[in-house]
Amino acid sequence: MKLRSKRYSNWGIDEAVVPFTHEFPRADIHEIMASDLLHQLIKGTFKDHLVDWVGEYLQITEGNTRAKEIMDDIDRRIAAAPQFPGLRRFPQGRRYKQWTGDDSKALMKVFLPAIAEYVEEDVVKCIAAFADFCYLARRSDITEDTLVALKAALARFHKYREVFIRTGVRENFNLPRQHSMMHYYDNIVAFGAPNGLCSSITESRHITAPNASYQPTSRQAAGAAFRSRLSGLVSAFHAPRPDPFDGGDEDEGPVDDDRVIAEVVHATTREPLAMYSRDLYELAVDVDQPALPDLTRRFLYEQLYGGDTLPDNIDDCPHIDVNIYVHHSATAYYYAPSDISGIRGMKRERIRSTPSWYGYPRRDCALVVEDADTPGFRGMSVVRILLFFSFTYDGTEYPCALVHWFNRHGAHPDSKTGMWRVKPDNRGHDEAPYLSVVHLDSLLRGVQLLPVFGPAPLPKDFHYSDSLDAFEINLSEGNDSKPKHTGTAVCEWQTLKELREEVEASLKSAAEVMKTQHGNYLLEHPTFKVGDKVLLDGKNLATTRPKAKLSNKRY
Repeated sequence: MKLRSKRYSNWGIDEAVVPFTHEFPRADIHEIMASDLLHQLIKGTFKDHLVDWVGEYLQITEGNTRAKEIMDDIDRRIAAAPQFPGLRRFPQGRRYKQWTGDDSKALMKVFLPAIAEYVEEDVVKCIAAFADFCYLARRSDITEDTLVALKAALARFHKYREVFIRTGVRENFNLPRQHSMMHYYDNIVAFGAPNGLCSSITESRHITAPNASYQPTSRQAAGAAFRSRLSGLVSAFHAPRPDPFDGGDEDEGPVDDDRVIAEVVHATTREPLAMYSRDLYELAVDVDQPALPDLTRRFLYEQLYGGDTLPDNIDDCPHIDVNIYVHHSATAYYYAPSDISGIRGMKRERIRSTPSWYGYPRRDCALVVEDADTPGFRGMSVVRILLFFSFTYDGTEYPCALVHWFNRHGAHPDSKTGMWRVKPDNRGHDEAPYLSVVHLDSLLRGVQLLPVFGPAPLPKDFHYSDSLDAFEINLSEGNDSKPKHTGTAVCEWQTLKELREEVEASLKSAAEVMKTQHGNYLLEHPTFKVGDKVLLDGKNLATTRPKAKLSNKRY
């Protein structure tokens, strides 16, 4: 009895306490333990187990020195992931000090292609199977088919994780967080989708709650210090510049609109005339797309007369002499019950096509529906948005986009990663990109493409904005075509780098010219003497008036 009491004491258990379920004849404390996606799957099994195991695997199979070189290149590959709405980027790779659940979710999206060339196939299949399990378990709407797929993904995960025992990374898998995956099927049947019980619901309020409580205050020094102390995100007086590596709420989020399958609409903001001409032919020069006028006229012919056959002579297509308006983004609204969505399962996502996004061009990719009767990715194609624009012809507005098409390789996803592979559609001896103008109604939503990096290491100064241009084949949620040789990709990247340096030099030269000409058209500043009467702007003056709008504008 003393040994038993000592054992309880060591574990901090008071043996004299009787559980409240003691008198419940059909109560089982183990059955009322709900699943926790955040700590069991996202931060537990993935971040704390699988990511660390990959590092240990490389140390055992490659040696410490080579493993360090590989992990450095994996970090560069993670940092090279193209921007995507809502996706947090990692400029330093996985070397991130303070991990959150959102960070782990973002890493899960880009981790697989980054390690695919450096680990054996079973390691890739293990992480791919876990990702399938995780995405299925995170759905808010779970059907019997989902449960069947969940069991299959778990079986694959258990099969392929044996590679870590075979290579000496692990001796066993006596890990409570991984063991909990075996109970997800029964817990979902008993309690419903675990998405509604995940602890991330409350943990996500660690920052948003203090921020929200601060917003109604007077924003004086005490209030700002309070907010800064709790969130650690802002200084005492000034909000920080938006983080280009954080997807943020601006580009994606839940929507409580009525349920529709998908809808894409242009941003309400039209780019100014000073930036883009309103004439179609002059606009083609502004955006360096000489084929834009002919492609737009063929698009209009198809919209007016339908049919799959277009006239061979461009003169048979309608002439467009109306104003053309350019937009730098469009918003996709679609039904996505598996993601964080509104009460009707709707989500919004911003697709961008802009020449400058935090100093670098950004041309997002999207899915075009080509066969609505074919399920999944097989009925769709990937396009890259080169330009969003709209015009009105005979009283009808045509929102459209100039796109570069991608080809899908094979009829099935890649057997190793489980992702589809796509390749830019370039034709002719000069490998010219295949372009067309499509109606916004044909777009479904944005799509995330990730490079196939190949066996060679990534250049240390490679920039993520070049990823979609430097690599010929990309993975899109992915097939069995060979990737473009990495050496060629690096050559293309060097060309892009030289072009960027040339453009930057031209911009600097133009800035110097502007400096020399700046003062030629400015009036001299007036000089004031003591006693002169002047008007003082009252914008930044504190007064005793109850509201700023009641104060004088000038004094």
